[in-house]
Amino acid sequence: MSFNAPLTKALIYGGKTGWIGGKMAGLLKEKNVEVVLAEARIENRTDVAKELDTVKPSHVFMAAGITGRPNIDWCEDHKPDTIRTNVIGTLNLADLCNERNIHVTVYATGCIFKYDDAHPLGSGIGFKEEDTPNFDGSFYSETKGYMEPMLQCYPNCMILRVRMPISDDLSHRNFITKIVKYERVVNIPNSMTVLHEMLPASLAMAQKGLTGVYNFCNPGVISHNECLDLYTKYVDPTFTYNNFTVEEQSKVLKAGRSNNEMDATKLLRDMPEEIKLNDIKTAVELCMQRMQKNLTEEFGPLPDSLPKEVRKN
Repeated sequence: MSFNAPLTKALIYGGKTGWIGGKMAGLLKEKNVEVVLAEARIENRTDVAKELDTVKPSHVFMAAGITGRPNIDWCEDHKPDTIRTNVIGTLNLADLCNERNIHVTVYATGCIFKYDDAHPLGSGIGFKEEDTPNFDGSFYSETKGYMEPMLQCYPNCMILRVRMPISDDLSHRNFITKIVKYERVVNIPNSMTVLHEMLPASLAMAQKGLTGVYNFCNPGVISHNECLDLYTKYVDPTFTYNNFTVEEQSKVLKAGRSNNEMDATKLLRDMPEEIKLNDIKTAVELCMQRMQKNLTEEFGPLPDSLPKEVRKN
Protein backbone atom coordinates (compact mmCIF):
# COMPACT_ATOMS: atom_id res chain seq x y z
CA MET A 1 0.00 0.00 0.00
CA SER A 2 1.46 3.35 -1.04
CA PHE A 3 0.97 6.57 0.91
CA ASN A 4 3.08 8.99 -1.10
CA ALA A 5 0.09 10.83 -2.55
CA PRO A 6 0.49 14.62 -2.75
CA LEU A 7 -0.36 16.48 0.45
CA THR A 8 -3.16 18.73 -0.79
CA LYS A 9 -5.75 18.75 2.01
CA ALA A 10 -5.06 18.18 5.70
CA LEU A 11 -7.61 17.36 8.37
CA ILE A 12 -6.21 18.08 11.83
CA TYR A 13 -7.60 16.55 15.01
CA GLY A 14 -6.59 18.69 17.98
CA GLY A 15 -6.09 21.69 15.69
CA LYS A 16 -8.76 23.94 17.19
CA THR A 17 -7.63 23.97 20.81
CA GLY A 18 -4.52 21.79 20.85
CA TRP A 19 -0.97 23.10 21.05
CA ILE A 20 0.79 20.89 18.52
CA GLY A 21 -2.28 20.69 16.28
CA GLY A 22 -2.49 24.46 16.15
CA LYS A 23 1.16 24.78 15.24
CA MET A 24 0.76 22.17 12.49
CA ALA A 25 -2.20 24.09 11.07
CA GLY A 26 -0.02 27.18 10.77
CA LEU A 27 2.82 25.27 9.12
CA LEU A 28 0.53 23.63 6.59
CA LYS A 29 -1.10 26.93 5.65
CA GLU A 30 2.36 28.39 5.05
CA LYS A 31 2.90 25.54 2.57
CA ASN A 32 -0.38 26.49 0.84
CA VAL A 33 -2.02 23.23 1.89
CA GLU A 34 -5.76 23.39 2.44
CA VAL A 35 -6.36 22.92 6.18
CA VAL A 36 -9.54 21.77 7.90
CA LEU A 37 -9.70 21.78 11.69
CA ALA A 38 -11.69 18.76 12.79
CA GLU A 39 -15.00 19.27 14.57
CA ALA A 40 -15.67 15.66 15.58
CA ARG A 41 -14.40 14.24 18.85
CA ILE A 42 -12.21 11.24 18.11
CA GLU A 43 -14.04 8.96 20.52
CA ASN A 44 -17.28 9.43 18.52
CA ARG A 45 -16.71 6.96 15.69
CA THR A 46 -19.82 7.83 13.68
CA ASP A 47 -18.99 11.54 13.74
CA VAL A 48 -15.39 10.94 12.71
CA ALA A 49 -16.45 8.67 9.84
CA LYS A 50 -18.90 11.30 8.58
CA GLU A 51 -16.25 14.02 8.82
CA LEU A 52 -13.68 12.00 6.89
CA ASP A 53 -16.22 11.31 4.15
CA THR A 54 -17.28 14.95 3.99
CA VAL A 55 -13.82 16.55 4.07
CA LYS A 56 -12.05 13.86 2.00
CA PRO A 57 -8.54 14.78 3.20
CA SER A 58 -5.38 13.58 1.48
CA HIS A 59 -3.73 13.38 4.93
CA VAL A 60 -4.85 13.37 8.55
CA PHE A 61 -2.82 14.74 11.45
CA MET A 62 -3.79 13.42 14.87
CA ALA A 63 -2.74 15.70 17.74
CA ALA A 64 -5.80 15.33 19.96
CA GLY A 65 -5.58 13.65 23.34
CA ILE A 66 -5.72 14.02 27.09
CA THR A 67 -2.56 14.85 29.01
CA GLY A 68 -4.39 16.23 32.03
CA ARG A 69 -4.43 19.63 33.69
CA PRO A 70 -2.18 20.80 35.15
CA ASN A 71 -0.27 17.60 34.38
CA ILE A 72 -0.61 13.85 33.84
CA ASP A 73 -1.43 13.24 37.52
CA TRP A 74 -5.00 14.16 36.47
CA CYS A 75 -5.20 10.91 34.51
CA GLU A 76 -4.77 8.87 37.69
CA ASP A 77 -8.20 10.02 38.87
CA HIS A 78 -9.88 10.08 35.44
CA LYS A 79 -9.02 6.69 33.98
CA PRO A 80 -12.17 6.10 31.89
CA ASP A 81 -11.86 9.59 30.35
CA THR A 82 -8.20 8.95 29.56
CA ILE A 83 -8.95 5.59 27.89
CA ARG A 84 -11.91 6.98 25.95
CA THR A 85 -9.81 9.62 24.23
CA ASN A 86 -6.22 8.36 24.24
CA VAL A 87 -6.96 4.73 23.40
CA ILE A 88 -10.44 4.32 21.91
CA GLY A 89 -10.38 7.68 20.12
CA THR A 90 -6.93 7.25 18.63
CA LEU A 91 -7.69 3.72 17.43
CA ASN A 92 -11.02 4.91 16.00
CA LEU A 93 -9.26 7.47 13.86
CA ALA A 94 -6.50 5.10 12.73
CA ASP A 95 -9.06 2.43 11.82
CA LEU A 96 -11.38 4.76 9.93
CA CYS A 97 -8.48 6.32 8.01
CA ASN A 98 -7.18 2.86 7.15
CA GLU A 99 -10.58 1.88 5.73
CA ARG A 100 -10.34 4.93 3.44
CA ASN A 101 -6.64 4.50 2.57
CA ILE A 102 -5.73 7.84 4.19
CA HIS A 103 -2.29 8.44 5.68
CA VAL A 104 -2.47 9.54 9.31
CA THR A 105 0.32 11.08 11.38
CA VAL A 106 -0.13 10.37 15.09
CA TYR A 107 1.73 12.60 17.53
CA ALA A 108 2.27 10.02 20.26
CA THR A 109 4.71 9.90 23.19
CA GLY A 110 8.11 8.50 24.00
CA CYS A 111 7.30 8.61 27.72
CA ILE A 112 6.77 4.85 27.69
CA PHE A 113 10.36 3.97 28.58
CA LYS A 114 12.70 4.39 31.55
CA TYR A 115 16.41 3.88 31.90
CA ASP A 116 17.21 0.22 32.68
CA ASP A 117 20.14 -2.20 32.78
CA ALA A 118 20.22 -2.48 28.99
CA HIS A 119 19.88 1.28 28.54
CA PRO A 120 21.73 2.85 31.49
CA LEU A 121 21.59 6.56 32.18
CA GLY A 122 24.59 8.25 30.61
CA SER A 123 25.52 5.29 28.41
CA GLY A 124 24.41 6.78 25.10
CA ILE A 125 22.42 3.59 24.44
CA GLY A 126 18.94 4.73 23.47
CA PHE A 127 15.69 2.84 23.16
CA LYS A 128 14.88 1.84 19.59
CA GLU A 129 11.54 1.83 17.80
CA GLU A 130 11.14 -1.93 18.12
CA ASP A 131 11.79 -2.01 21.87
CA THR A 132 8.90 -2.98 24.14
CA PRO A 133 7.72 -0.19 26.48
CA ASN A 134 9.02 -0.70 30.02
CA PHE A 135 7.50 2.27 31.86
CA ASP A 136 4.00 2.18 33.31
CA GLY A 137 4.58 4.40 36.33
CA SER A 138 1.74 6.70 35.31
CA PHE A 139 -1.67 5.74 33.95
CA TYR A 140 -1.08 8.12 31.03
CA SER A 141 2.08 6.26 30.02
CA GLU A 142 0.51 2.88 30.72
CA THR A 143 -2.30 3.53 28.23
CA LYS A 144 0.13 4.88 25.63
CA GLY A 145 2.35 1.85 26.12
CA TYR A 146 -0.31 -0.70 25.33
CA MET A 147 -1.93 1.36 22.59
CA GLU A 148 1.20 1.80 20.48
CA PRO A 149 1.52 -1.91 19.49
CA MET A 150 -2.12 -1.82 18.36
CA LEU A 151 -1.51 1.33 16.28
CA GLN A 152 1.42 -0.40 14.61
CA CYS A 153 -1.03 -2.91 13.11
CA TYR A 154 -2.37 -0.16 10.84
CA PRO A 155 -0.30 0.21 7.65
CA ASN A 156 -1.45 3.80 7.13
CA CYS A 157 -0.09 5.18 10.43
CA MET A 158 3.08 7.12 11.13
CA ILE A 159 3.52 7.14 14.91
CA LEU A 160 5.82 9.84 16.27
CA ARG A 161 7.16 9.44 19.80
CA VAL A 162 7.34 13.03 21.06
CA ARG A 163 9.13 13.72 24.36
CA MET A 164 9.13 16.78 26.61
CA PRO A 165 8.25 19.15 23.74
CA ILE A 166 9.95 22.54 23.76
CA SER A 167 8.83 25.73 22.00
CA ASP A 168 10.20 29.27 21.77
CA ASP A 169 7.28 30.87 23.61
CA LEU A 170 5.73 30.74 27.08
CA SER A 171 2.97 28.25 26.27
CA HIS A 172 1.94 26.35 29.39
CA ARG A 173 2.57 23.14 27.41
CA ASN A 174 6.20 24.06 26.74
CA PHE A 175 8.54 21.86 28.82
CA ILE A 176 10.76 24.86 29.62
CA THR A 177 7.82 26.94 30.84
CA LYS A 178 6.68 24.04 33.02
CA ILE A 179 9.99 23.51 34.81
CA VAL A 180 10.61 27.26 35.19
CA LYS A 181 7.49 27.36 37.39
CA TYR A 182 8.53 24.41 39.58
CA GLU A 183 9.92 25.02 43.05
CA ARG A 184 12.44 22.22 42.51
CA VAL A 185 13.46 20.09 39.55
CA VAL A 186 15.18 16.76 39.07
CA ASN A 187 18.31 16.83 36.95
CA ILE A 188 18.27 13.90 34.55
CA PRO A 189 19.45 13.76 30.92
CA ASN A 190 16.50 13.07 28.59
CA SER A 191 15.62 12.96 24.94
CA MET A 192 13.44 15.93 24.02
CA THR A 193 11.60 17.37 21.02
CA VAL A 194 12.21 20.96 19.88
CA LEU A 195 9.06 21.75 17.92
CA HIS A 196 10.55 24.48 15.72
CA GLU A 197 12.72 21.82 14.07
CA MET A 198 10.64 18.69 14.51
CA LEU A 199 7.17 19.77 13.36
CA PRO A 200 8.39 20.75 9.87
CA ALA A 201 10.17 17.40 9.86
CA SER A 202 6.89 15.60 10.59
CA LEU A 203 5.27 17.42 7.67
CA ALA A 204 8.07 16.32 5.32
CA MET A 205 7.81 12.75 6.62
CA ALA A 206 4.06 12.71 5.99
CA GLN A 207 4.61 14.06 2.48
CA LYS A 208 7.11 11.24 1.91
CA GLY A 209 4.45 8.73 3.02
CA LEU A 210 6.49 7.24 5.87
CA THR A 211 4.68 4.84 8.19
CA GLY A 212 5.50 2.94 11.37
CA VAL A 213 7.06 4.15 14.62
CA TYR A 214 9.71 6.86 14.90
CA ASN A 215 11.52 8.18 17.95
CA PHE A 216 10.62 11.79 17.30
CA CYS A 217 13.30 13.63 19.26
CA ASN A 218 16.36 15.68 18.41
CA PRO A 219 19.43 13.42 18.62
CA GLY A 220 21.13 13.13 22.01
CA VAL A 221 20.05 14.09 25.51
CA ILE A 222 19.92 17.24 27.62
CA SER A 223 19.29 17.61 31.35
CA HIS A 224 16.79 19.77 33.20
CA ASN A 225 19.63 21.91 34.58
CA GLU A 226 21.14 22.43 31.14
CA CYS A 227 17.75 23.62 29.88
CA LEU A 228 17.33 26.03 32.78
CA ASP A 229 20.90 27.32 32.44
CA LEU A 230 20.16 28.22 28.81
CA TYR A 231 16.89 29.89 29.88
CA THR A 232 18.87 31.90 32.45
CA LYS A 233 21.50 32.82 29.85
CA TYR A 234 19.10 34.10 27.21
CA VAL A 235 15.77 34.94 28.86
CA ASP A 236 16.02 35.69 32.58
CA PRO A 237 19.48 36.21 34.15
CA THR A 238 17.84 36.58 37.57
CA PHE A 239 16.28 33.12 37.45
CA THR A 240 17.43 30.56 40.00
CA TYR A 241 16.42 26.96 40.61
CA ASN A 242 16.91 24.13 43.08
CA ASN A 243 17.23 20.41 42.51
CA PHE A 244 15.78 17.44 44.30
CA THR A 245 16.07 13.69 43.81
CA VAL A 246 13.67 11.39 41.97
CA GLU A 247 12.82 9.88 45.36
CA GLU A 248 11.93 13.30 46.74
CA GLN A 249 9.96 14.10 43.60
CA SER A 250 7.90 10.93 43.94
CA LYS A 251 6.61 12.13 47.31
CA VAL A 252 4.86 15.13 45.73
CA LEU A 253 3.51 13.46 42.58
CA LYS A 254 0.65 11.03 42.18
CA ALA A 255 2.31 9.30 39.25
CA GLY A 256 5.87 8.54 38.24
CA ARG A 257 7.69 10.29 35.40
CA SER A 258 9.53 8.73 32.50
CA ASN A 259 13.24 9.44 31.96
CA ASN A 260 14.99 7.97 28.96
CA GLU A 261 17.19 8.33 25.90
CA MET A 262 15.72 7.55 22.48
CA ASP A 263 17.83 6.24 19.61
CA ALA A 264 17.63 8.59 16.59
CA THR A 265 19.22 6.26 14.02
CA LYS A 266 16.02 5.30 12.19
CA LEU A 267 14.67 8.87 12.24
CA LEU A 268 17.86 10.29 10.71
CA ARG A 269 18.06 7.45 8.17
CA ASP A 270 14.55 7.99 6.81
CA MET A 271 14.34 11.77 7.15
CA PRO A 272 13.77 13.57 3.83
CA GLU A 273 17.05 15.04 2.57
CA GLU A 274 15.90 18.65 2.77
CA ILE A 275 15.36 18.41 6.54
CA LYS A 276 18.33 19.00 8.83
CA LEU A 277 18.03 18.33 12.56
CA ASN A 278 20.33 19.74 15.22
CA ASP A 279 21.44 17.73 18.22
CA ILE A 280 19.26 18.49 21.23
CA LYS A 281 21.73 20.75 23.02
CA THR A 282 22.22 22.93 19.94
CA ALA A 283 18.48 22.88 19.21
CA VAL A 284 17.56 24.03 22.74
CA GLU A 285 20.15 26.82 22.68
CA LEU A 286 18.82 28.08 19.35
CA CYS A 287 15.30 27.80 20.77
CA MET A 288 16.22 29.97 23.77
CA GLN A 289 17.74 32.55 21.43
CA ARG A 290 14.46 32.67 19.49
CA MET A 291 12.52 32.85 22.76
CA GLN A 292 14.59 35.85 23.83
CA LYS A 293 13.77 37.61 20.56
CA ASN A 294 10.09 36.63 20.58
CA LEU A 295 9.47 37.65 24.19
CA THR A 296 11.31 40.95 23.79
CA GLU A 297 9.12 41.78 20.80
CA GLU A 298 5.98 40.74 22.68
CA PHE A 299 6.61 42.15 26.16
CA GLY A 300 9.58 44.54 25.97
CA PRO A 301 13.07 44.40 27.52
CA LEU A 302 13.81 41.21 29.45
CA PRO A 303 13.64 40.09 32.18
CA ASP A 304 11.61 42.90 33.78
CA SER A 305 8.79 42.61 31.26
CA LEU A 306 8.27 38.87 31.71
CA PRO A 307 4.85 37.74 32.99
CA LYS A 308 4.86 37.34 36.75
CA GLU A 309 4.01 33.63 36.60
CA VAL A 310 7.51 32.90 35.31
CA ARG A 311 9.29 35.39 37.57
CA LYS A 312 10.59 34.09 40.88
CA ASN A 313 12.49 37.15 41.97
